[in-house]
Amino acid sequence: MSDHTYEKTADIIFGRWKSQILYTGVRLGVFDSITSGVKSTSDIVNELGLDDKLAYRLLRALSSMGFLKEEPDSSGFSITSQGELLRKDHPQTLRGVILLEEGPEHYAIWKHLPAMIKDGKQNSLEREFGCKLFEYRDRNAEYAEVFNQAMSSYSSIQTNWVLEALDKYDFSNIRHVCDIGGGTGHLLGNLLLKYPHMKGTVLELESVISKKGSLLAPKLGVSERCSYVIGDMFSSNSQLPSADAYIMKMILHDWNDEECVRILSNVYRSSPKHARLFIAEHLVPGPDKPHFSKLFDIHMMCVASGKERTVDEYSSLLQQSDWEYVQTLHPHQQSGLIEVIEARKS
Repeated sequence: MSDHTYEKTADIIFGRWKSQILYTGVRLGVFDSITSGVKSTSDIVNELGLDDKLAYRLLRALSSMGFLKEEPDSSGFSITSQGELLRKDHPQTLRGVILLEEGPEHYAIWKHLPAMIKDGKQNSLEREFGCKLFEYRDRNAEYAEVFNQAMSSYSSIQTNWVLEALDKYDFSNIRHVCDIGGGTGHLLGNLLLKYPHMKGTVLELESVISKKGSLLAPKLGVSERCSYVIGDMFSSNSQLPSADAYIMKMILHDWNDEECVRILSNVYRSSPKHARLFIAEHLVPGPDKPHFSKLFDIHMMCVASGKERTVDEYSSLLQQSDWEYVQTLHPHQQSGLIEVIEARKS
């Protein structure tokens, strides 16, 4: 066995050490404390109220992982470009993601993975906490805050990937886009910025839309062309706005096949004859290709009833709900982890 094989395997085995060290650095505020240049260890310790000896060891570990840079004389640390991504004020911050995925709730649910795979019953979060993901979020304010931060972090980079995948699509005949489960409007708002001839509607639950201060359309300067409508994609009585196109980003992967068909069928019934549908997801590639989607799929096994799917699996769901698969749109040079499936009314 080569040294490289051993090192690669060991690095995976001890991967959780790295993510927990990173989580602790974010949780304690290390990356927001070190703004620019070199900051002395004592200043960091005093500002954050940490034990000096143990804090130095944490900072040294973060430096060894590439998130900080330690000065040769151990007098202080500066932040690297990797570390910048963990700051609250970074436009593409991943701070919320690490707080959610390595926080106590999501850390705890992974222990159920062997049992789930043996007995075939998905959703370890329900095993651990006695309720489903979105119920748990609505019952726990602290978790909800972290969850929302993570969704905002995810949305920032995912929006870029989706816009890149749609970059060469002809939107000239699409005047109205409805973003189903569009959250605060990050994707739709940026889509409207890119295509000034369009208007848009975000369909979301009242719990999201009622928080007016978090809605992004006014902040992006598109509020005159973007409206927010309360609705439930699972309810057949919830009439969706009539639009030329509907988009769902990272929605269907939360739900099992039966639930997805229900959602897609509701959209189909509410949409006009000429409607298009865009599904943005992590698509699972062939068996010989490593991909983030194959790891994210296990995460979905733990937190929800859904899964990551292949193009053929999404095509089957579309067919079952009367949509017709058209094509799959890819980010340029495969630089993004999200692709977009286009469908139309058959």
